[in-house]
Amino acid sequence: MKYSGWPESGELVVGRVDEIEDFGVFVDLLEYEDKRGLCHVSEVASGWIKNVRDHVSPDQRVVAKVLDVDQDAQQIDLSLKDVNDHQRKETIQDWKNEQKADNWMEIAFGDLSDDEFGRIANTLVAAFGSLYEGFEQAAIHGHEVLEDGDLTDEQVDALVVTARENVSVPYVTVTGYVDLECPGSAGVDVVREALQAAEGNGGVPEEVELGVTYVGAPEYRIEVQAPDYKVAESHLEASADRAGAVVTDHGGTADYHRERAESDS
Repeated sequence: MKYSGWPESGELVVGRVDEIEDFGVFVDLLEYEDKRGLCHVSEVASGWIKNVRDHVSPDQRVVAKVLDVDQDAQQIDLSLKDVNDHQRKETIQDWKNEQKADNWMEIAFGDLSDDEFGRIANTLVAAFGSLYEGFEQAAIHGHEVLEDGDLTDEQVDALVVTARENVSVPYVTVTGYVDLECPGSAGVDVVREALQAAEGNGGVPEEVELGVTYVGAPEYRIEVQAPDYKVAESHLEASADRAGAVVTDHGGTADYHRERAESDS
């Protein structure tokens, strides 16, 4: 996704070196449509510069700081020397993330008109600050994080499905609930056995944290923390299935649900 407007003074932008002259460097701004800036030789590097080409090369990808924007003159003044290594790495990573998000948008909505495609993209940027952050939040939190946006149910579904198939987030937490009931004198022991089964009996991988807590009879909360959504979701469902199998084998009932049951009180 490229912005149609202009960058702001002080903004860090990703660009590609287009032309190198003795007086400076022309840089195509990769995040903006048809925008090019000039980095004067004095802003290419600190100290005296004998040859600009000793510091930059054609087609080199660079991170520059916007010094000034004159829309009337169609001029953008840039600085390369005012960008430190940390800023450069962080800005490049953000740009790469947005490139990924652009591809995910194509996967989810490539068959829509340009206007509708742009509207969805702008909705995500307005809500989350960037396309990538929008997809990341959709992967972690699902439909609920997109409910307030101006998107149809089908569009929200497409976003969540695409996000959860493509986004790798460092850590996610998912929660579900299971109602366990077993009649008879042995019912308490059966439920206790079911809870031990839900926790995995020591068989849960090290990278996954799984816990079961009592909510209120007959409801128990299962919480899973894992490296990504798919892993977390699979362990959550498997935990509920293990508990349910123990209870139903002893003539009891089990009901798994993602939201906490409403209290009768």
